[in-house]
Amino acid sequence: MMETIDWVMIALYFAVLLGVAWWVIAKGSETADDYFLAGRNLSWWVVGASIFASNIGSEHLVGLAGSGASDGVAMAHYELHAWCLLVLGWVLIPFYMRSQVFTMPEFLEKRYSPACRWVLSLISLVAYVVTKIAVGIFAGGIVFSVLLPEMRLGPLDSFWIGSILVIVLTGAYTVLGGLRAVAYTEALQTLILIMGSILVTYFGLQALGGWSELRAICGSEMFNLWKPLVPEGVEATWAPVREEGRMAWYFNDNYPWLSMLFCAPVIGLWYWCTDQYIVQRTLGAPNETEARRGSIFAALLKLLPVLIFIIPGMICFALATTGQSEGISNVLIGDDGEVIREEAQKAFPLLVATVLPAGVRGIVVAGLLAALMSSLAGVFNASATLFTMDFYSPLRPNVSQERLVWIGRIATCVMVLIGLAWIPVIQGGRGLYDYLQGVQAYLAPPIFVVFFFGIFWKRLNGPGCLAALLVGFAMGLFRLAIDTPVKLMEDFAYTEGSFLWVMNNTFFQYYSMLILAVSAIVMIAVSYATKAPDYEKISGLTFGTLTDDQRTETRESWNAVDVLASGAVIVAILVAYLYFQG
Repeated sequence: MMETIDWVMIALYFAVLLGVAWWVIAKGSETADDYFLAGRNLSWWVVGASIFASNIGSEHLVGLAGSGASDGVAMAHYELHAWCLLVLGWVLIPFYMRSQVFTMPEFLEKRYSPACRWVLSLISLVAYVVTKIAVGIFAGGIVFSVLLPEMRLGPLDSFWIGSILVIVLTGAYTVLGGLRAVAYTEALQTLILIMGSILVTYFGLQALGGWSELRAICGSEMFNLWKPLVPEGVEATWAPVREEGRMAWYFNDNYPWLSMLFCAPVIGLWYWCTDQYIVQRTLGAPNETEARRGSIFAALLKLLPVLIFIIPGMICFALATTGQSEGISNVLIGDDGEVIREEAQKAFPLLVATVLPAGVRGIVVAGLLAALMSSLAGVFNASATLFTMDFYSPLRPNVSQERLVWIGRIATCVMVLIGLAWIPVIQGGRGLYDYLQGVQAYLAPPIFVVFFFGIFWKRLNGPGCLAALLVGFAMGLFRLAIDTPVKLMEDFAYTEGSFLWVMNNTFFQYYSMLILAVSAIVMIAVSYATKAPDYEKISGLTFGTLTDDQRTETRESWNAVDVLASGAVIVAILVAYLYFQG
């Protein structure tokens, strides 16, 4: 499957990658500011490429392509959330840059209270374990199991060997070099990833017979972005619990249109605008201008996944159903002639293994590894920053800069070990991308509420924020506790009609909307039942407390080019929705 020239290309990739990492590490990361925020000196193109590379990782290579193979362009709704990055750049970045914080929880401390900082840090670390770290490790195993299925080392098969190798290779430069090493290597990895994915799409279409052949085989259903939002029989899509006979009206059997319309944007705004994993890159910029332009650049790059991940998944589906590739058909198609959902997540690496010529395959595999490593590197560094700056540093305020860096490295290693232990839960899920969106839907709403409500509504205070975080987080953990046994144990099931059965079978977006509503009500009620915040203390941290000088400074940080680039993102999103109408 892999030939000598492929291994040469992979070796060349790693040589260049390690060379870049070594160059960055050699420059030194002696202070916490250097290690965690790259000395706040990242250019806009590095910020944008780093955001894109961190986001476009395992869930896209494995999960998003798998979704394309099983459901067509349906998941493009999440990928077309590039507009959320514009919200980050134009609305939130001025507040973040003005506050000069290391982490998002630290921003909550300045806006609300120290307790809010601790709670959000805990929520974020839990979220990273059950989503980004474990999913990244799992996806690395999937790629290796497809490309090198015969590899074994004692009791370990290719899946576990791949998972461990991805961790070791990524951890080597992440632990040593901090955010500067992560950001510059991700800029390189972005180039490799995009080039490799374009090659997969090109050779896949060549093997299939072209774009028109893909549309003919997949049909209008798989090319329809609108049906999930405005389907036929709208009255059949309101029920929040799965019912026999109604399934045909549900988007992907798990995405009713009403909840998609309201839930998906909340998840998107939480992820792109308030998550340490993403926002940390903009905090590494020297000023508002560079941070905003980095966000706009990332938004433009974010439009690519529909073409370089979803479409290859659909190509894989077309090759399998028509029998043009026996190797793909044997894996993806079940005895009933339908796509096996659990196997669909192998779509992208299967396409790499079957349609690419020697040499090109090596470049694309390097791109696969680049995506897996970049997403893991980003979350490793974000986790280390959260733990060190939000937990350790407040407890040891006089500790040396070198000690803070060392603690960050230890924290990264611990998070990896915990992530390894969570992999069996993901393996029990119905698909990697579904798993990820489900967990994020439980964790996102309260965080979205405290950030966006807090910036637009100056009357909201620390007790209200803390109450919203605690109640929302408890509701999310409750749903995860209910769902996990069903995922882990094949024969486990709740009694039909019972309270736990209803909870488990309620569509995750509806439950997410419930968390959102409860969190908002709790925050407003508690805030108005307690003392108003000190407006001088939160000056510049809400729209209602901005000074004239601060407004002027923000206005002078952008020009017409920034506006035109942002408009181009909006136009591209509209074009995608108009084209994918089935």
